Amino acid sequence: MSKKHEKKNKWSQEVTEHSDALDLEPGVFKLDDPKDIAHSLKRSAEESDRRKSSPFRSAMSMLTFYINRAGAGLTRKQKGVLEKAKNELRKDFGREPK
Repeated sequence: MSKKHEKKNKWSQEVTEHSDALDLEPGVFKLDDPKDIAHSLKRSAEESDRRKSSPFRSAMSMLTFYINRAGAGLTRKQKGVLEKAKNELRKDFGREPK
């Protein structure tokens, strides 16, 4: 693995683990239930006083960021769980799922 690739991996992992906007529950993206992931992200977004946008946008952005950055490293099952968590997050915030 190249140094550039290592640095990129470390950068995205650092963002996920130590976001300036949200204090995430450890292991939130490894949970098996999309509802649990969504509820945790919602809680983190609503409790944050450092986020720059709405709680919904902050939570959805962090979830999407994780999916995009973890990408090929996710199992099909875990990616499916995370994609379902997007709809659960929309429901939690009173928005119609796609």
